[in-house]
Amino acid sequence: MSLDDLYRRVIMDHYQRPRNKGRLEEGAVTVDLNNPTCGDRISLQMRVEDDKIEEAKFLGEGCSISLASASMMTEAVKGLTVEQALELVDLFSRMMQGEEIDPDKFPLEDIEALTGVAKFPARIKCATLAWKALEKGVKQPKH
Repeated sequence: MSLDDLYRRVIMDHYQRPRNKGRLEEGAVTVDLNNPTCGDRISLQMRVEDDKIEEAKFLGEGCSISLASASMMTEAVKGLTVEQALELVDLFSRMMQGEEIDPDKFPLEDIEALTGVAKFPARIKCATLAWKALEKGVKQPKH
């Protein structure tokens, strides 16, 4: 099996069996974003307490890359501080721009499966949608 085949399987696994799909109870930060170019939509909810992402869930519709990326992202950020999550967003963004990234820096190895997306500029927005929602959510002022 080639590395591309393995990556495709990881992406399809997250797409077909998304982790953290659903809604959180009251008190969660909610960010709704969409990609008008392709129709992908995501609603990300996070519970941030004491500057730490305690929980993250999402609902959405879109392509396999968009939803798999949201699944991977929610898995990766649980338990991280806001600062660590923002560093992860930056790392992921650089990876999507084709930069060589040390996969050991990602707390979830599955994220590496999205490296090939950088070769398809039209799909980068799909992969980064959930990550942009995360960035927007952790930067929202606290009430």
